[in-house]
Formats: sequence, structure tokens, C-alpha cells
Amino acid sequence: MDLLLGVFTAFGLSASAGLNAYIPLLVVGVIAHYTDWITLSNPWDLLANPWVLIVLGILVIIEMLADKVPAVNHINDIIQTFVRPAAGAVAFAASAKVITDINPVLALICGLLVAGSVHAVKAVAVRPVVTATTGGVGNIPVSIAEDILSTATSILAIVIPIMVVFILILTIVLFYWWKQRRREKITKAYDI
Repeated sequence: MDLLLGVFTAFGLSASAGLNAYIPLLVVGVIAHYTDWITLSNPWDLLANPWVLIVLGILVIIEMLADKVPAVNHINDIIQTFVRPAAGAVAFAASAKVITDINPVLALICGLLVAGSVHAVKAVAVRPVVTATTGGVGNIPVSIAEDILSTATSILAIVIPIMVVFILILTIVLFYWWKQRRREKITKAYDI
């Protein structure tokens, strides 16, 4: 069971890195530094270093602010196309190694793919649609929701890993429902 929970934790952290690169790394670092819930092995134990935590905190603030400013948020998403998958790879590898003996290369690849996929959906499908349909007004609430979801997923991935599976399924179902509803509205608009 520990193996399965470790994998859920790793997938949850790397998925949340696809929304915000630094939140899951900061959550892992803070929890590893202040509790005994996670003991990071070398070299991932650097995430719990106080100086690294300060830098991650500053990066979280910068990314959160950049994501709330119109036009800057799209530039931020372009830059984060490289950062978020890398952060997901680090989060997956650091957390998977805690409980499981997953090969580090496999862990890095899994984290890269999961975070990259979440980021791709956000940057290519969700954000452009929100910008186009709301004239950019909807980007700030969506960004706030992404930050909340990333934080909650990161914490739950460590505290209650099984919840990550339900959150991911719920997110996929809600996205599919929203897309279907939008498609129906567009179809009805052209039928008139």
C-alpha cells in the first residue's frame, strides 16, 4: 500500500507543478523541513534547506503576480513551458524516492510528462479560451483558482494521497463537461 500511496503522492505533486511550478516544491520543502512526514534523500533534501525555501517562496510570489497581469501571464506561460515540466520532474523524483524505489530516470520522465501535460492543457486549451471568451477578464479568477488547486493538490498529495486520484478525476470530468457545454452553445448559436 505504501508503494501505491507513494506513486499517488508523486503524481499529485507533479500534476500541481503543471499549474504552478514552485508551489509543490515549496510544499515538499516546508513539510520536509518542519515535520517528519517526508524525509528527502540526497540530492532532493536540498528542497528543505532554509535558503532554498526562501528562494522558492520568492519564486511562488513572482509567478503568482505575473500570472495575474494581462499579457504578462501569456509571456509567463511561455517561459513556464520549460520550468513547470522540470519542476514536476523534480517533485515526482523527490517524492517517489521517499517511499518507493522507482528508478530516478523513470521518476524524472514521469514527472516531466505529467507536469508537461497539465501545463499544455492550461496554456494551450484553457487560458486562450478564457482570454477569448472573457476578453481577458476571466484570467485573474482562473489564475487564482489554479493557485488554490495547485496548493491544495500539493498538500493533499502528501497528507492524503488517495484524494489526489479523486481530484484529478474530478478536474478531468469538469473540464470535459465545460468543453461539451461550450460546444453545445456554439452549435446552438450557429443553428439560429
